[in-house]
Amino acid sequence: MELNDAVGQALRIARLRNGFTQEDFGSISSRTYISSLERRMKAVTVNKLTSIADMMGVHPLSILAEGFLLQSGGSLTNYSLV
Repeated sequence: MELNDAVGQALRIARLRNGFTQEDFGSISSRTYISSLERRMKAVTVNKLTSIADMMGVHPLSILAEGFLLQSGGSLTNYSLV
């Protein structure tokens, strides 16, 4: 899996885990943009990842870390970041 694909998947997982809909990000981005990130049609920028993560109350590195884990075939359920 490509890293951009894995980060898109990690974004979706984080969004769902934290109880957000794509529409909830309307103040920082369009629903279609969030959807295109999650469907791996676009790659997220560092600035946009930070904005999205801030809105969810998570650190952007946690999303990147999960993306790297997904890329290597793992998931956060298999690893501890602490």
